[in-house]
Amino acid sequence: MPGVPPLYSLGPVAAMLKVIGIDPGLADTGVGIVRGSGLNVAGYAYGAISTPQHESVACRLERIYTRITHVLADEQPDLMVLEDVFVLEKYPKSGIVLGKVCGVLLLAGIQFGVPLTEVPVRQAKQILTGNGKASKQQLERAVRHTLCAPAPIRPLHASDALGLALIGLFRHAQAA
Repeated sequence: MPGVPPLYSLGPVAAMLKVIGIDPGLADTGVGIVRGSGLNVAGYAYGAISTPQHESVACRLERIYTRITHVLADEQPDLMVLEDVFVLEKYPKSGIVLGKVCGVLLLAGIQFGVPLTEVPVRQAKQILTGNGKASKQQLERAVRHTLCAPAPIRPLHASDALGLALIGLFRHAQAA
């Protein structure tokens, strides 16, 4: 994925799983990939798919779909974790647009045969920070700490996506 740093090696692990986490958004969709085994993370990568505001919604959705299919083809993840759609009562139209973004992401995952799961944002924040109402900055710090990342993870949508990928990895370890 252009603009995504290479996977950082954090040590050897056996029987690795690769999980892609996705924080959907029309302006910016965060993408995070972790690979590891059990509770051990061996490496990670992250980035964002940004779309220009002046383009139509349809063009922006096509851009997100095309870029995520390239990532799925290149990375061949074992699991996809997507932040579940939510709607704020004050902004119902945003929820509808977010649903469209999630639709193209889910379609891409299914077309590539990637098992997928959706995690509500408050549940993700609770799991990663202990606070279901944590800010994006608090979530980023928790993800950075878990990954022993040397610098802040930006954009924050990518940090959110890495958090979702970590949840997928850790839940897989619990199920095994």
